[in-house]
Amino acid sequence: MKQGKKAFRHESLQDAQSTRGILKAILSGIDKGKVTFRDEDDEIVMEPEGLLRLRLKASEEENRQSIHLRISWQVEDEVVKRKGSLTVSSD
Repeated sequence: MKQGKKAFRHESLQDAQSTRGILKAILSGIDKGKVTFRDEDDEIVMEPEGLLRLRLKASEEENRQSIHLRISWQVEDEVVKRKGSLTVSSD
C-alpha cells in the first residue's frame, strides 16, 4: 500500500558549529537507522536502510557559494519484504 507524500522543510541561519551539530546528528541517525526531523511546526521520522543514493553539488557564483547534499533510498513495502523467493517449475 502506498502512503501519501510527506515532507519536512526547515530554513534558518546557523553558524558553522550549529550546522556541524546538525550534520553530525543526521550521520548518527543514519548509523542507527532512524533520523527524526522536528521543529515547532512539523515532524518526520525516516528510517534509512540498504543502499543510499548520494547526490552532491558544489557551486560558486560571484560572492555566493553553496553545497547541495541529497541522500535518498528506496523504502520497501512490508508486503514486498515478506515475499519469499520465486520458484518456477516445468513439471
